[in-house]
Amino acid sequence: MTASADSTPETTPIPGPPRPLPKAPPRRPAPAPTTTGGAGPHDTALAPAPAATVRSADAEPWGRVDEDGTVSVREGDEWREVGQYPDGTPDEALAYFERKYADLASEVALLEARQHGGGASASDLRATARALHAKIDGAAAVGDLARLEERVQALIETLSAASASEAAAARELVDEAVAQRTALVERAEALAARDPKSIQWKQTSADLATLFEEWQSQQQNGPRLPKNVSQQLWKRFRDARAILDKHRREFYAGLDEEHKGVRDRKTRLVERAEALAPKGEDGIPAYRELLDEWKTAGRAGKKVDDALWARFKAAGDALYSARVERETADAEASREKIEAKRELLVHARTIADESDVAKARARLTAIQRTWDEIGRIFPRDKERALDDDLRKIETNVRTREESEWKRNNPETKARANDMTRQLEEAIQKLEDELAAATKSGDKTAIARATEALDARRAWLKAVGG
Repeated sequence: MTASADSTPETTPIPGPPRPLPKAPPRRPAPAPTTTGGAGPHDTALAPAPAATVRSADAEPWGRVDEDGTVSVREGDEWREVGQYPDGTPDEALAYFERKYADLASEVALLEARQHGGGASASDLRATARALHAKIDGAAAVGDLARLEERVQALIETLSAASASEAAAARELVDEAVAQRTALVERAEALAARDPKSIQWKQTSADLATLFEEWQSQQQNGPRLPKNVSQQLWKRFRDARAILDKHRREFYAGLDEEHKGVRDRKTRLVERAEALAPKGEDGIPAYRELLDEWKTAGRAGKKVDDALWARFKAAGDALYSARVERETADAEASREKIEAKRELLVHARTIADESDVAKARARLTAIQRTWDEIGRIFPRDKERALDDDLRKIETNVRTREESEWKRNNPETKARANDMTRQLEEAIQKLEDELAAATKSGDKTAIARATEALDARRAWLKAVGG
């Protein structure tokens, strides 16, 4: 069975060890002719020629095929057996191993293209090149294997330098990533080191979650850190999270206990407020006291607080609603009273025209008595406005009474008479001085006497003289 260009022979060629180039087989003399008795002319018989090495004309520089199907490749001055192909022609045998060489050459060309194209890791390409170099060395193929090895070796040297630069850049990236990851750890540890009593847990939990998201992002998108460094940093970050989580649980456990106490206190306040409902408006003072207690009771959590406050407020609204109902009824009942007091005010304002103070007082007293008999008025602001108007009239009468009393008081009269006498004497004296000054034409004395005389006359008028 023979191997075609597109198929592998069923009989796998057997590779063989390298061996020296064979020398040409020695020529042997032709056999001597043999004479047999009774024969005619001499028949000459030639001996069979020795087996010759079969070679392909196209692959002659690099490969050959022996008569037994052994295929060899030339490497320098030696031939190395690469296998056997006993079931095919020499051309088929060489073609098979030339395809093996072509496959290796394609791998070399592809690796060169990847190196020139960029984008691939130099260290990865170098590892591939080294593997390919080992694959070419001693390969069962026919072709210029030495040239392939030279090309691959050149790639290895180029990629080694690039790998060094790549490794340095990678170390810089790793160092930067370690610094960034360390900064996250230190921020987490700073949060964990704070006093649990002063921490705003909602904000702190959000901050820690943000740090963890940044950690995950760096872990997924950043360079891989050395295992020991990564584990140490993660342990620190995890420990900081554990501390914060422990403090948070303790805080909320204490808060729950505190909320329970506040909830119990406020529940009792609600029950006491609801018990005031039968008292109506009269329960408002007690409700206000409960409200003061509520303000100092503390917080029981938003949902619980809102629910309890709704009940507490509803109890107060019922009490104040009773007041509103009563005030509405009082306001309706006060309409006639308001009109009656307004009429009294109209009469009271005429007291100012009464010259006799005693009669003015008598009229005012009668009006005040009727005013009180009419009773309270609602709303209170209207009552205050009417009372203010009446109070002005009362003040006017009281002022007149005080003035009248001062005038009729004996002591006051005596003092007034004495003052009048003194002023009259002073006026008489000043009039004499003015007359003398006028007669003498002394303008300064005239002015001084006139000024003093005017002042004394004004005083006399003031005391009723």
